[in-house]
Amino acid sequence: MTSRASQILVVVSAFVAGLVVFLAVFMYATGQFGGGPTPSAIGGPFQLTDQDGKQITDQDFRGRPYLVFFGYTHCPDICPTTLFEISEVMRALGPDADSAAALFVSVDPDRDTPAVLKDYLSSFDPHVRGATGNEKELAQVQKEFRVYSKKHPTGDGDYSMDHSAVVYLMDKDGRFVAPFNLKRSPQDAAKDLRKYL
Repeated sequence: MTSRASQILVVVSAFVAGLVVFLAVFMYATGQFGGGPTPSAIGGPFQLTDQDGKQITDQDFRGRPYLVFFGYTHCPDICPTTLFEISEVMRALGPDADSAAALFVSVDPDRDTPAVLKDYLSSFDPHVRGATGNEKELAQVQKEFRVYSKKHPTGDGDYSMDHSAVVYLMDKDGRFVAPFNLKRSPQDAAKDLRKYL
């Protein structure tokens, strides 16, 4: 074997070995290796209270894709803007909106009672459902969705909440698909969501 052929063989062998390692890591990270979800999976079972005071769980959303967003009703900008954008996507879905859902989970259990959520959500599309709970319940859901939140005193005896602003797309089986991009036209976002109906 010539030295050039040997060099090519070494390069090809290294490439194949690297590809095998990459695929093994990728399959493990995405839960395809061993046939089960990884410990880092986003989402999980929850039991909260909706804006009508009814107990809801993750099982209530099975059978349809849904968007999940964490925020709070006293939020000055990000939360109302995001909920407006989600509402626009639901409107763009038309009749298909009944086959999808959106869930707004509070990160502010002290102020976001079911009644407060109901009043707040009346400004948005009726397909957006609110959820709140006690501090322990909400902390558990935030942990499952890898959500950050922290109370931030404003100096006048009041406070705001620093929090993650990701919109999660969950499939019909309650599995995380990807962060959902709202920075596009409602029609394009609705077309994307419609793929999972």
